[in-house]
Amino acid sequence: MTITVKKNLVSEAKYALKCPNYMDAEYITIHNTANDASAANEISYMIGNTSSTSFHFAVDDKEVIQGLPLNRNAWHTGDGTNGIGNRKSIGVEICYSKSGGPKYKAAEKLAIKFVAQLLKERGWGIDRVRKHQDWNGKYCPHRILSGGRWDDVKAAIEAELKELGGKTSSKSSSSAPKASGGTYTVKKGDTLSAIAKEHGVSVANLQSWNNIKDPNRIKVGQKLKITGSNTSSPKSSSKKTSYALPSGIYKVTSPMRKGDDVRRIQKALAALYFYPDKGAKNNGIDGVYGPKTANAVKRFQSVSGLTADGIYGPKTKAKIEAKLK
Repeated sequence: MTITVKKNLVSEAKYALKCPNYMDAEYITIHNTANDASAANEISYMIGNTSSTSFHFAVDDKEVIQGLPLNRNAWHTGDGTNGIGNRKSIGVEICYSKSGGPKYKAAEKLAIKFVAQLLKERGWGIDRVRKHQDWNGKYCPHRILSGGRWDDVKAAIEAELKELGGKTSSKSSSSAPKASGGTYTVKKGDTLSAIAKEHGVSVANLQSWNNIKDPNRIKVGQKLKITGSNTSSPKSSSKKTSYALPSGIYKVTSPMRKGDDVRRIQKALAALYFYPDKGAKNNGIDGVYGPKTANAVKRFQSVSGLTADGIYGPKTKAKIEAKLK
């Protein structure tokens, strides 16, 4: 049965903010919303606020609502102004993902059917489906990733697509990593994530090899070192490194709020993309358990099923270690 899509489209007056560029989409990107609002509320908030962040569809346990035209880009993948995710992919947000439970499960199930429907309509295969994490490394869709279910979700979408009589793959798209090595000269319009994807390496490794502090600040003509061949999947990124996380309780008012132990906490959170401070020296990793660190811990806790109090303790340590594996 065809899923009916309700429309609440952003006004053309806000195109410059929310969807300024024409788009001929090539991918579908799946997100979790990280809160418990309905699809109607998610779309209403997106089109009504003054932030540029935007997406095409929100899916809850009952319905699918569209907020942007499909021939306009959305700012939803964090890979820069000219990033492939932002400029070439349809954003689908799955609602009720903060708390999970029956509503989230129903929303995810409906989203799986809806994404299959989008693929069928466009003559695409499952190789066109991406997760937010693929574009800029953000731990999203967090509820799917934390359960280790991304491959299961893709398999479910593919099964639905087959039921609809759609293609299983798209000839013009390939997710296989390329062998790589040597150097790459940055061209106009390049983004770090696109270069990483082209050469089959992770963004994190590309940044590390070239000492790039901010992935959005690469220059035309800059030569980037490409080392070996490595899948761009975050599972192969440098966040597998052991961070020797400290035991004990750390908080803003803690006597142990400064030092190398705090740096290890900050570096682990940065590896999971919860502690970015691109404008600061060393990305803000200063060994001080201040408000920024507490807020990063709180954000991590909120998507990991923990009490979001900003206090690092045994449960938070265990969750961070599990995510870093």
